[in-house]
Amino acid sequence: MPDTALLIVDLQSALLVGAHDAEGCLARVAGLAARARAAGAPVFYLRQRVEIPGVAAELLDVHPAVAPQPGDAVLDKDSADAFLDTPLDAALRERGVRRVAVAGFATEYCVDSTGRSALSHGYDLVLVADGHTTPARPADSPLPTAEQAIVHHNAVFATILYAGRTVQVLPAEAVDFTTGAVTGQGRRDPGAGWGRGS
Repeated sequence: MPDTALLIVDLQSALLVGAHDAEGCLARVAGLAARARAAGAPVFYLRQRVEIPGVAAELLDVHPAVAPQPGDAVLDKDSADAFLDTPLDAALRERGVRRVAVAGFATEYCVDSTGRSALSHGYDLVLVADGHTTPARPADSPLPTAEQAIVHHNAVFATILYAGRTVQVLPAEAVDFTTGAVTGQGRRDPGAGWGRGS
């Protein structure tokens, strides 16, 4: 069995309303999940427990475009960090996982927190450069645009240092579930496309 798992974070219908390039992100993650399954790699869905007044419960579930398939794992969480107070770490170790590919919503919250926590828990990391998104901002917002936030986080993870860990930032099409995890500190391929917004 491959030692890389795919973690799909918070791609829930209600949360994605107003997200930057949501349809494109969903399509890329759906394709990535299909390739992971075909390679025999485990696919984990992390689902934020949240109540939004007036929003139907089914809209708080995983978006149909990336719906879990038989054999996938779905874990609920209460924090931005998908490892905190969840069985995720134990489930990954049980399956012999050494590297995780992280995709989902939202870039600077749950995707960022889960990626960093994976590294702190001893896993190598692939951040899927065009597989994460965040809410679009109005034109007069003082915050960076969604596209700028995505580019910024891809750039940070492309250069961040975690001792003994490999960190890669790759577009979905370049993520390979058939090769083993690499030990040591990784470096991005300048042509890997980490600077592209999703």
